[in-house]
Amino acid sequence: MNLASRRWDHVVPVALGDVSIEGVRLVLQDQTPDLWLDPTIDGGEASLSRYIRARALGDHSITALPIFLMTGFRHRCIITSKSSRLESASELRNGRIGLTGWADTGNVWTRAIVRSDGVDMSEAEWTLGRLTADHPIFDRTGGVALPANVTDSIDDESLMSQLARGKLDAVMTPFMPGGFFSRSSQFRTLYRDVDDEEANYYAGTGFVPGIHVLGIKTEILDSRPGFAQQLVNLFERAKLLSFERRHKLQDVLPLQNQAIARSVQTFGEDWMPYGISRSRTMIDALQRELVAQQLMPEPLDISELFPYALDPELQSSNLEGQ
Repeated sequence: MNLASRRWDHVVPVALGDVSIEGVRLVLQDQTPDLWLDPTIDGGEASLSRYIRARALGDHSITALPIFLMTGFRHRCIITSKSSRLESASELRNGRIGLTGWADTGNVWTRAIVRSDGVDMSEAEWTLGRLTADHPIFDRTGGVALPANVTDSIDDESLMSQLARGKLDAVMTPFMPGGFFSRSSQFRTLYRDVDDEEANYYAGTGFVPGIHVLGIKTEILDSRPGFAQQLVNLFERAKLLSFERRHKLQDVLPLQNQAIARSVQTFGEDWMPYGISRSRTMIDALQRELVAQQLMPEPLDISELFPYALDPELQSSNLEGQ
């Protein structure tokens, strides 16, 4: 079975064969595939927004399992110039905001922060474009109709270039541009204390936003009873094994132990739960935003999105060495 996903730490045990499904040979490619268009891929990492919108349009060729391969807070994803006086999304009213995709799940969540801070999407000017000159040029609309206050970058100038010369007030990006964290960087996060903002967000919502989900070709799941549960259990075992190994990865950060300690104390042992039971609140919140941002007409019943309403069967995390 050919799967494709970024090599997230919690997916690496699948790629290395540290966890497996008896009788199934899994090949995990290191990429984010287009499951709807690539006939060589059986399943893998898919945009949660795109999946929900496809289901809303009646496309059932892909079925998602409640395995959220990419999750992440979004307050950190709004950046501005160090010289800017802006310090919160509430100050972006009448602002000029760049972003790398309109219908992308991450940017839906990030615009939700702007909306929750009291700024309607109609109260800003939005510019779509590539983050830096090194990024590719492609259609970033996501195939949806854009509001009148959303435009593409003129002459394909990168968003960071526009931010640097003051044409934009802020940029939304899932990953920081090169040099962002250096002492000489001319950019910073919009929120001065991102950690506190995100901890407060979690305290209020109870979830870390889900961005990418595990999607499988529907015909495969339909033809193999019980396979959906096997996949959910497989990725849960991989995640728990990743958690157990994480405290040993001292080469990742000099302050690795402190980072883990703060995360566990703030968000608990498992801040990225798999399974339908612990994900309903997050899925409902995303659907409300998709409707509010006019990316779909109305929310779907969760059974339409996740016909395999499964939770991991594995309870023990004592997997090291298995």
